[in-house]
Amino acid sequence: MGSLEEIKIENEFILLRFQNDSNETIKIERPVSQGLIQFHFGIKGKGKFIFNQGNYALDLKEEKSLLFYNPQKELPIHLELAPNTWVISIIVSIKKFHGLFSSEAENIPFLSDENKDKKYYKENDISPSMSIVLSQIFHYNLNSFIKNLYYKGKGYELLSLYFNRSEDPNAEQCPFLIDEENVLKIRKAKDIILNNMAEPPGLQELADQVGLNLKKLKMGFKQIYGDTVYGFLFDYKMDYARQLLDSGSYNVNEVGLKIGYSTGSHFIAAFKKKFGTTPKKYLMSINSSI
Repeated sequence: MGSLEEIKIENEFILLRFQNDSNETIKIERPVSQGLIQFHFGIKGKGKFIFNQGNYALDLKEEKSLLFYNPQKELPIHLELAPNTWVISIIVSIKKFHGLFSSEAENIPFLSDENKDKKYYKENDISPSMSIVLSQIFHYNLNSFIKNLYYKGKGYELLSLYFNRSEDPNAEQCPFLIDEENVLKIRKAKDIILNNMAEPPGLQELADQVGLNLKKLKMGFKQIYGDTVYGFLFDYKMDYARQLLDSGSYNVNEVGLKIGYSTGSHFIAAFKKKFGTTPKKYLMSINSSI
């Protein structure tokens, strides 16, 4: 399923949640008025922003953020969400944004007098503390009557952390330090299973490798990536298998072996569970459409 939720936090301050849990790429379009700043955060999967009637595109990768600002023209959102992709965006007016930072604005490049009339683009990593806030926004499960207040607080917190990059967090100034360490360990766990997807370690072995107990690994992985460790790995393996088939360089058995299936029948069953068709039929559909 694909969805867009729009939350108006305040005038000229909007939070958007994009979610595509389907097996198909979906496209979302939304107008954005001139003079608005856009922050986009890739939680999982991959998004693609299309500009200028498709002549230009920018990828939004997992654990990356994009900032867009153009005071001279409108920048409508034309977003392609790959399967199993989550994105959170904040749209805020330049006037509102100036009000948030006041005298500190000279520390923000695109708010300086020199750049105030120029377009601005920036890609950044999502920090561990930002990952925690993004996860909290995405997995919101409090009473509906405080929803707007909750999102307002988290929206401001997210922007604060975004512009706090020059600070070196320490135990005194950063209340998320322990959680940040856990986030880094969970990201490391994700990298380990993806780098060893043909022969991934067991859960206890994985927990030992990253220095977490098993319960924290399971809970943390589900919170950050929205799935179990092996559920996440299964989706990744199937998407990678589809890419290999799309390339035309491998047959079905070769693809199955590359992603860790010793028998073709097991790979075929897994592929069909994910995509509703067999690898062979999928290949035939590709070839017939060329």
